[in-house]
Amino acid sequence: MPVKIRLTRHGRKRYAYYHIVVADSRAPRDGRYIERIGSYNPNTNPATIDLNFDKAIQWLANGAQPTDTARAILSYKGVMMKKHLLEGVKKGAFDEAEAERRFNKWMEEKEAKINAKKEGLASDKAKVLNDRLEEEARINAERAAQIAKKKAELAAEAKAAEVVEEAPEAEAAAEESAEEPKAE
Repeated sequence: MPVKIRLTRHGRKRYAYYHIVVADSRAPRDGRYIERIGSYNPNTNPATIDLNFDKAIQWLANGAQPTDTARAILSYKGVMMKKHLLEGVKKGAFDEAEAERRFNKWMEEKEAKINAKKEGLASDKAKVLNDRLEEEARINAERAAQIAKKKAELAAEAKAAEVVEEAPEAEAAAEESAEEPKAE
């Protein structure tokens, strides 16, 4: 029975997540499987991968063949590196302590890369937010200036209208006062 480590699709349309399973290669993609060893969610940035590390190594040691995508995920999590180092121990190239040291060093470098990516994403997000706030503040200042300009124009027009209204009244009052002395 050829055994594969592969992904089974779950989730809704355009928002899939996957289970990492060990299955008979003849079984349907989303059908029967032997054991579920993890999950993969590509919808997050960076992608979320939960994996039972020991089970994955055990299945690889027993001869399970990962598919291309599953191999990439296993490599990302360090399962393939650990398997490679364990093969070196079996062949006598180095001892188990050296293999563990090399693996821990590799994992530290990998964690540093992942953390750098997360920090970069967080700083980019903060920068975009800051830029949006600055743009909004600039637009609000322009709008406030336009509103103040319009209010000043309206006030000037209102003042001019008052002066125009007062002028005929002043002329009429002047005419009345001019006419009164003649009437006496």
